[in-house]
Amino acid sequence: MRTRLLLLLASLMPTFAAADETPECVGQTPCLLDGRSYHVKPPDDWDGVTPLPVMLHFHGWARQGTLIVKHGRISGATRKRGVLLLAPNGINKTWDFWDEGSPDTDFAASVIEDAAKRYPIDRTQIFVSGYSYGSAMAWRYACENGSDVRALLAVSGTLNQNEDCATAPKEVRHVHGLRDNVLDYPFGPDGDELYPVALWRDRLGCDAPTGTDTYSTTSKDTFARTIWADCTGGKVVFDQHPRGHFIPRGWFAQQLDELLESSSS
Repeated sequence: MRTRLLLLLASLMPTFAAADETPECVGQTPCLLDGRSYHVKPPDDWDGVTPLPVMLHFHGWARQGTLIVKHGRISGATRKRGVLLLAPNGINKTWDFWDEGSPDTDFAASVIEDAAKRYPIDRTQIFVSGYSYGSAMAWRYACENGSDVRALLAVSGTLNQNEDCATAPKEVRHVHGLRDNVLDYPFGPDGDELYPVALWRDRLGCDAPTGTDTYSTTSKDTFARTIWADCTGGKVVFDQHPRGHFIPRGWFAQQLDELLESSSS
């Protein structure tokens, strides 16, 4: 009799999800969305309640989000900094960034909205990033849907610098290697080495650089930085290194540290 009473009382009590309960799709298990999919990696030690900054990352050519959510230089940076990582999967493992009106822009925007149903998202801290073809797609996303983007974080991939962008992020951070022979370093007229961010400097109303710096994330990863901080529409940061086509170790971590610190100050 006592056992039956306890079972009855238990059935009448409301149930609550534990704070550390994970959604059905996480890590290598994709979230399905309108015939497509994306991957998600929550940060370490998240309390299950605090709104999360988001980094939407576009993978490189022939990759998928399964790599991104376990990539030490990408996921390793977000999960240690309280950032929710979203990694959409491109059709045929690539992206349609070549022309305006990309369906991948709409898909990526829907990824953020779908993730917001699963996690509390800090809408003031939406970062959009990518590498190689994924970097070009991140540029395309910012060009077409950048009004709510806190910062574009792009590695070794751009759009044509003459592109007419309808929108722009609040801040642009781009890194490129001078010896990149996969997506060649986009030198400008007369060998202008600052040309890779000409589109955003123009779109955000930047004049002359306001500062330069040199910093390192490892003994092999050193960057020459140029900053445009007095733009009428935002800020541009360009990091240049002497090597080739790859994601520099520690670069995403460095950018997130600087962006999150500036947001909290």
